[in-house]
Amino acid sequence: MTTDKYPAFKILMVDDELPWLRSLGMTLEGPGGFENLMQCDDSRQVMKLLAQHDVGVVLLDLTMPHLGGEELLQLIKRDFPATQVIILSGMNQLETAVGCMRQGAFDYFVKTVEEDRLLDGVRRAVRMVELQRENHEIRRRLLAPKLEHPEIFSEIITRDPRMISVFTYLESIAASRHPLLILGESGVGKELIARVAHRLAQPGGLLVSVNVAGLDDNVFADTLFGHRKGAFTGAERDRRGMIEQATGGTLFLDEIGDLSAASQVKLLRLLQEGEYYPLGSDTPQHIQARVICATHQDLAAAVAAGNFRNDLYYRLHAHQVRIPPLRERREDIALLLEHFLELAAAELDKSVPTPPRELSALLGSYSFPGNIRELQTMVQDAVSRHRGGVLSMQTFVERTGTTREQLILATDNPFTDLHELPTLSVATELLVDAALLRARDNQSLAARLLGISQPALSKRLKLRRQPDDKGV
Repeated sequence: MTTDKYPAFKILMVDDELPWLRSLGMTLEGPGGFENLMQCDDSRQVMKLLAQHDVGVVLLDLTMPHLGGEELLQLIKRDFPATQVIILSGMNQLETAVGCMRQGAFDYFVKTVEEDRLLDGVRRAVRMVELQRENHEIRRRLLAPKLEHPEIFSEIITRDPRMISVFTYLESIAASRHPLLILGESGVGKELIARVAHRLAQPGGLLVSVNVAGLDDNVFADTLFGHRKGAFTGAERDRRGMIEQATGGTLFLDEIGDLSAASQVKLLRLLQEGEYYPLGSDTPQHIQARVICATHQDLAAAVAAGNFRNDLYYRLHAHQVRIPPLRERREDIALLLEHFLELAAAELDKSVPTPPRELSALLGSYSFPGNIRELQTMVQDAVSRHRGGVLSMQTFVERTGTTREQLILATDNPFTDLHELPTLSVATELLVDAALLRARDNQSLAARLLGISQPALSKRLKLRRQPDDKGV
């Protein structure tokens, strides 16, 4: 069951002191940004609540009547081992803390600890549960690779096995709130993959896309975080940033490999802390959107060269897909050609033209540095020039820079280089002669080479001799 609350599972707070429970809840919900909270002031009800609800993290008071924290910890780890338990105590007792950790507690905090330290501990526990669930889902999907939502991928034209693997992986991480990094050359369809990932998550919010290439640090901050009235000269009113607009949905940051060093720091803090400050504001805001990033650059090489932060790279590395270029997906070219012909014809209000058979061979031998986008523009240009009949090869020859000799090699058509084409009857006779020559006048073998029956070949040869017989 999906939920728009964060986290997707419940955080259960257990303490017999109601004022402390209310205070803890306000801390988690306010500065922490956690929404899916549940309280319990009777330790005897904890196991029942865990059985009835999807609880991922328990914050457990150590000293309570009826069932103490240590006893409850043992029961929870026995019956719900995947649930992470954080022990809260009124006293700093080292021996007790060590004992709780040995019994499986995720962490141990004194109630008087600084608010930031406690929230950091809860965030780490939440991330641990999320990663455990994501890993379980990935394993399940790998064992059952059939797509559960094939309709969501209908926009992507492919039968390439690596693309199908990408689809399966995207389904397995659909519920994850961790960043997704999409790698691939320009024109392979990274934004299309981002749209698919957004739809798979079934969020209540929008997909908000931002191309960050070329944005300086100030514009980047203002675009993402927004600003308050008076934050700078010309800021006459509050402006919502893209993060706020993506609340409940997905924030897609394209070309993040081009971010400046200062902007990389801001993005790292956003992903690491889950919070940001609108320009001109001292009040932190919490991001309530999934972040998807994309780049055509080799980020590992950029890290090695010192152009991209190592910590940001590994923060983005939680979930990653690489989209293969079109030259590595040769089987998709014919499918995409047909698809783009239909799109272009519909847009230009023309009938779908018939492509020449040589076209597939030509495109299959081309490297497509511009990938799918380049193929689409080729088709659009060719269809716009089309006036009827078979689609002209001219546009494709010009755009691919194919020479006449390369076209002959690509199409492997012996008639392509002829200045004058033979008539069909003459070409047929020449083909029969060539077959007989190769078969050394063995008609059975020649017939097999021509793909016809031996009686059919004999009949054709008899008809060929008839004029001579009549003249004798």
